[in-house]
Amino acid sequence: MKVSKDAASAARRLYRLCNADGSLDEAKFSKVVKTVAERKPRNFHGILVTLKRLLEIDLAAKHVTVDSAEELDAVTKESIVAKLTKQHGTDITFEYRVNSALLGGIRIRKGDDVWDGTLKTRLENIANAF
Repeated sequence: MKVSKDAASAARRLYRLCNADGSLDEAKFSKVVKTVAERKPRNFHGILVTLKRLLEIDLAAKHVTVDSAEELDAVTKESIVAKLTKQHGTDITFEYRVNSALLGGIRIRKGDDVWDGTLKTRLENIANAF
């Protein structure tokens, strides 16, 4: 769906109003969505779509996925958590997955940022260099 510039701008303004000290106030956000849905201003569907997209982006930026070839031990997990919370704050959620196709190493994804230290990627880079 194509969202008009006015609807996207209104949604961004509303989303900024729901952010208090860099974190989303869920009660305010819920009230904003409910009010927009009830009053149905011009382009309300575009506003709601943009609000949903902004929320998804915000949640993805606070979620860390750690992929490894084998199950990580507790010390490694604690080290990853400590380093990322020191850099990005304490309101981060972590998900650990095992993917044997990686062959070795770890891939960490936080929002759009990816730190890839897997053996599979290194081998692919070497193969592409030839």
